[in-house]
Amino acid sequence: MKTVTIQIGNSDNKLRQVEWCDFVNEVENLICRQAVEIHFSGGSATRACWQNFCWVFNVAETRVSFRRELKLLAKKFRQESIAMTIGETEFVCHGQAMKN
Repeated sequence: MKTVTIQIGNSDNKLRQVEWCDFVNEVENLICRQAVEIHFSGGSATRACWQNFCWVFNVAETRVSFRRELKLLAKKFRQESIAMTIGETEFVCHGQAMKN
């Protein structure tokens, strides 16, 4: 199992509000088709002068290869980048260790 973080933004204001909404929804739809479990999804404060959104989720190692779809969405919505981090989640304290 891998932990994936995907971050998107509209700090350059290329997207109108309705386009931003569509972009967020299409990225989320892609994630929902791949994810085993979504741990977090959220965006910038509604009054912020920029827009961004982030998802943190688990995916089976065999399903990690969805870079192509993300690149297509970036192109479709005129975005220069989408950030993706793939890694291993390590529990620092778990179960019995919490009592010590």
